[in-house]
Amino acid sequence: MTLTDVARQAGVSVMTASRALNQPDRVSEVTRKQVLDAVAASGYVPNLHAAGLRSQRTRMIALMVPSIASGSAFLLAVHAMTEILVEAGYQVMLSERGYDRSRDEIVLESVIARRPDGIVLTGLTQSPLARRRLAASGIPVVETWEMTDDPIDMLVGFSHYEVGRAIARYLYEQGRRCLASIAATEARTAARFQGFADEALHLGIAGRHLREGTSLLMSPPSQLGHGRAGLARALEGDPDVDGIFSSSDMVALGTLMEAQLRGLRVPEDLAIVGFGDFDFACNVTPALTTVRVDPEDIGRRTASLLIDRIQGKRPAQPIQDVGFTLIKRESA
Repeated sequence: MTLTDVARQAGVSVMTASRALNQPDRVSEVTRKQVLDAVAASGYVPNLHAAGLRSQRTRMIALMVPSIASGSAFLLAVHAMTEILVEAGYQVMLSERGYDRSRDEIVLESVIARRPDGIVLTGLTQSPLARRRLAASGIPVVETWEMTDDPIDMLVGFSHYEVGRAIARYLYEQGRRCLASIAATEARTAARFQGFADEALHLGIAGRHLREGTSLLMSPPSQLGHGRAGLARALEGDPDVDGIFSSSDMVALGTLMEAQLRGLRVPEDLAIVGFGDFDFACNVTPALTTVRVDPEDIGRRTASLLIDRIQGKRPAQPIQDVGFTLIKRESA
């Protein structure tokens, strides 16, 4: 079914049918209704690829996240972002970027070759070659979920390093004097761990692993078992640990389970802090102290920045820090 068939069914010229669909203000309401009725009756779907070749616009936004696993905070940002972009006439092409940044050059080359109208990256791009290619493409780019003074184009995020520092200070204020951390090999988590370790060292409350720089590392994505194994290792190397920062709420839940199995009282013997404020964080016993970031705010800001740039507007704030909130509950 082609536009010619639609025009024939509506009793108008092909050019009039095209205007009714793409420039409705240039035809009468009667004519537009005739064309739309013909579209509905025929099942015609416009060829956006052909239209994109003519306009140099694809109406497509490439959105890359580390994981699309159920419960991921990234998906809340994706949902908020997609609602705004679809309303503005764009479609979102969602793909997993993974946690291995060594693949960035190959993955991003493939994305750039498809010439989307905009690109959203979860996390920063460290590869000099990938950064050059993105900048040279002229495609609007928004990096999200991290913070830097030198983004490729635009950025919406927060400082993971400052998250770690804030948690260490909070545990110090709660009277904890021997801290440990269960961290991950992924960049964002590593930044949180570094901030936590630096502040704990500064305050003089770093446990053995933090003092030696031998963090309890795990490979993403987060799992319950990481929390259990991490606490076991922390206590073996440093039985005086009285406060632990787990890289995510899922890991913190595993830490809590292991503590309870060992007969440790939380928070009396061991304070536990997570990250993410997942749905279960307020419903476990004891409820998890954690850090909340608003993923929907990230999604909405990102969509607005992209739309403005695509329309040729210069954003007033190309770098936007959404901040974070420490949610104080029973576990710490």
